[in-house]
Amino acid sequence: MLRATAVLAVLCLCPATPSSAQTSDQQLAFLIPNLYGSGGLVVDSEARLPDGSTHSAHFNSAFQSEFTQFNIALASQLANVSLPSPASGYTYTFDPGLGVFKRSTQSFGPILADRAETIGKGKFAFGFNYQRFSFDSIEGVDLGSVPAVFTHDDFQLGGGRADVVTTTNSIDAKVSQFNAFFTYGLGSRFDVSVAVPIVDVDLKVVSEATIQRVGTSASPATHFFRDERGGFGDHHEFVASGSASGIGDVILRLKGTAPKSGPTTLALSLDVRFPTGDEKDLLGSGAFGVRPLLAFSWAVGKLAPHLNLGYQWNGKSILAGDVARNVKEELPNQFLYTAGVDVGLSDKITLALDVLGQRVVDSPRLVKKTFTAANGVTFPQIGFERGTLNLTNGSLGLKVNAGGSLLVDLNLVFKLDDAGLRDKLTPLLGIEYSF
Repeated sequence: MLRATAVLAVLCLCPATPSSAQTSDQQLAFLIPNLYGSGGLVVDSEARLPDGSTHSAHFNSAFQSEFTQFNIALASQLANVSLPSPASGYTYTFDPGLGVFKRSTQSFGPILADRAETIGKGKFAFGFNYQRFSFDSIEGVDLGSVPAVFTHDDFQLGGGRADVVTTTNSIDAKVSQFNAFFTYGLGSRFDVSVAVPIVDVDLKVVSEATIQRVGTSASPATHFFRDERGGFGDHHEFVASGSASGIGDVILRLKGTAPKSGPTTLALSLDVRFPTGDEKDLLGSGAFGVRPLLAFSWAVGKLAPHLNLGYQWNGKSILAGDVARNVKEELPNQFLYTAGVDVGLSDKITLALDVLGQRVVDSPRLVKKTFTAANGVTFPQIGFERGTLNLTNGSLGLKVNAGGSLLVDLNLVFKLDDAGLRDKLTPLLGIEYSF
């Protein structure tokens, strides 16, 4: 997944001094960590220290300390968003009897899967497509309402330190991805392709913070949020937003087919992902990636089933480590599988149906929890556990011949489960041309 790749890698709270709003001129990977600042959530106080001065109360959170794990969970999703197959809708084989190339299949192929056929020696194909991601949940938790609880320094000592700050965080993350791909047939059974994404990321976080007076119900001046007029209260809103655009992670693909046997074709491809996208602006994964993949196709008439099996190896990225300290860790690796069929409904229209699966190995997983305060009151909270997760999406699309060798692609990806970082519906619009 790119590259999410791509956005949210730093979506939740590594907190700080209150500021009511900001529009970021900094790189997006630092947007959320700086929402509250590096010292935790700072709440004003009029309580007197022994020397007569007042102090600012710092509230920290297990959620804050687990920020790296959340970062990994997000980055691993964004770094592996399905890219459309950089291959042509037209594939050809050489007919020695006629001395000419002829189409090897009657369908135009899948959209997000890869079929085993190559485009033919000396053939060239290029295309462009646009995808729009509006992420709305992670592990079934609504990104519009992510809970986090902050406890006071030395909260175990009780008294006023027993107060907690509860936050409800709304995360609005959108990624637009424009992809250009080019394929050339180096031989009758060997292709080389390159895919170049241009990524646009918009990120906004609104955090509604509330002081829960577990230990200071009789002394509200001990902890409070100061407003713009100098007044104080129990509630405060923190807002941060920013956007970035630029080149994403470039992919180079080499693909070769085994000798053809009747209507079946078997191919092996190797994708190499280069970290050309700026990971600090959430435009790329920040890590090299290698993906070997087996593609099997069976084509008889208008019906063409296909199966893909692959493994995504990811290198180290600061998005999986510590952005602030520039420490890199490995992004989780993944098993990838796709099964589907494309059907030539007519000479000009192909229907493409696919199930897209990912098995993410040893990745942080977000879990719903509750926090119990010193007075026994519980508040919603989230935490993280390491484990393997499976993500499954469905894909439904059409390829339409708009004249000559020009194809128009229309596609929708829809989630079939709640694991990982998800978008309910992801539309795609694209064109392909070959000659």
